[in-house]
Amino acid sequence: MRATGAAVVHAAVSAEPLDADALWARAAVPRAGGVVVFHGVVRDHDHGRAVTSLEYAGHPTAGGVLAEVVAETAAEPEVLAVVAEHRVGTLAVGDTALVAVVACAHRGAAFEACGRLVDEIKRRLPVWKRQVFADGTDEWVDCP
Repeated sequence: MRATGAAVVHAAVSAEPLDADALWARAAVPRAGGVVVFHGVVRDHDHGRAVTSLEYAGHPTAGGVLAEVVAETAAEPEVLAVVAEHRVGTLAVGDTALVAVVACAHRGAAFEACGRLVDEIKRRLPVWKRQVFADGTDEWVDCP
C-alpha cells in the first residue's frame, strides 16, 4: 500500500508476533532524520490489579481500518514513511501488541506524527482486549 508523499506505507493486523526491528528498517528512508518507533507492550497491571495476559479480538474490518489510518498519516506533508501493525490473539505480559513507526525529515515532526498515529489507531481500530487478572477474573476493555 502507498500514499502520495510518503515513500513507504504499510499496515497489517496479525496473529503472529510483531517484529519491531523489521518494521523500523522498513520505515528508515534516506531522507528521514527522525524515525520514531512506538511499542505498545502488554503490562503486568491495570488500575491496581495484576494482569497475567491479554486477548485481542479484531473485527474483520480491522485491517482495512488500520490501512485507512496509516494512509491518512502518510498523506501528511512532513511524513516520509509510516508503518503500523497490531497483533490479535492471546498475548503474555511483555509481548508487543502494537508497533507504529513514522519517519520525517526532522525529529519533532516524527514524534508529533507518531503520537497522532497511535492516538488515532486506539480511537478507531475495531480491536478489543480482554484482560485476564491474577485472581482468575477477566474483563473486556473498550468493547461496544
